[in-house]
Amino acid sequence: MTDSPAIGSVAPDFELSDENGQPVKLSDFRGKRVVLYFYPKDDTTGCTKQACGFRDNYPAIEEKNAVVIGLSPDNAASHRKFKTKYHLPFILLVDTDHKVAAAYGVWGEKKLYGVTYDGIIRSHFVIDETGHIADAQVKVSPADSVSRALAGLGV
Repeated sequence: MTDSPAIGSVAPDFELSDENGQPVKLSDFRGKRVVLYFYPKDDTTGCTKQACGFRDNYPAIEEKNAVVIGLSPDNAASHRKFKTKYHLPFILLVDTDHKVAAAYGVWGEKKLYGVTYDGIIRSHFVIDETGHIADAQVKVSPADSVSRALAGLGV
């Protein structure tokens, strides 16, 4: 695992496919604030809680000139199913090779029931209108991720 980008630094730019296979670049969102959140797996308890928390607060997020982008190693079909099932109003990006997660320092060693494995470390980054990291929360719980991201946006 590499270090996460520091607050004030330029957010690592990337291009990934969304849930419909369309290319999305972080730089496409210059002029808006972005809550970029990394989650381990579609349709699991914690990830659903986090996604639905962002969904439920999306109108307030939009009022702050911001968008939400979720990112996990799941494929586009999984993302489409998850997005439809929970009526998620934001983009879900496919990072199957976890290069973007690694660039943000959130791909690394995890432990579950005594088993060690590599995976996404639940995190989010608030990126300002100029593409700089305004807030970074790594190893955050699903509920805390939403409330901290909202606080970072001034909601």
